[in-house]
Amino acid sequence: MVEAFAVASGKGGTGKTTSTLALGMALSADHDVTVVDADTGMANLLFHAGLDDVEVTLHDLLLEGTATEISEASYDRFGMTVVPCGTSLSGFERADPDRLRDVVAKLAADTDVLLLDSPAALGSRSAVLPIVLADRTVIVVQPTIPAISDGLKVQEYARAYGTETAGVLFNKVREDADRVAEQAERHFGGPTLAQVPAAESVRAARAAGEPLLAYAPNSDAAAAFRKAAAAIDVRDRDVEAVADRFRSAVVPDTV
Repeated sequence: MVEAFAVASGKGGTGKTTSTLALGMALSADHDVTVVDADTGMANLLFHAGLDDVEVTLHDLLLEGTATEISEASYDRFGMTVVPCGTSLSGFERADPDRLRDVVAKLAADTDVLLLDSPAALGSRSAVLPIVLADRTVIVVQPTIPAISDGLKVQEYARAYGTETAGVLFNKVREDADRVAEQAERHFGGPTLAQVPAAESVRAARAAGEPLLAYAPNSDAAAAFRKAAAAIDVRDRDVEAVADRFRSAVVPDTV
């Protein structure tokens, strides 16, 4: 079985990468989880996972003609397999985003859940590819009208390519967002997974190079992420069929 989720948002700063790793750790209690930093232009997952000193990353796998094996860019961290992306501009410029299809298809053969930490914007081929490849999206938003509006644009785009919505994760919540969440559920295609409170522990975890659930497992924010993961019903999908879909997905050059 395998199911791919794009963890996405319509704008930067929503805590998408923190959410990806937190959901990955929570889901790893019952599933084999692989997390991929698919933000090839503005990658930062490696800093959150303590992998900023590794030599081989997703950029190397996306280089045309490379002989790099996927296992060389895969790292066992915090109960998950993590495939970080490099941060160099030259690596981004040289990488062929279309090769992400094959990378994801090969990873799918050896995991239950694929989490793709996706770029925030939808303005380029490399940005939209993870959303098009995913089975479902987890849309991370802050409880504000602009953030919700941007999240709805992501959902609309994803649905145009057959990608469903697993749910909405409200992040960096500073006060009860029940009213906003109730209104949002009328427009989003999935439920509200959780409301994650804004917390200093999130920033401290990032500075320590650890996912929140490893750094502060007993925090209210960690509990909210575990609630979100429990609300995601991972589906049993045929590995070969999923891999074939990854390889054959049609992605536009621009949005």
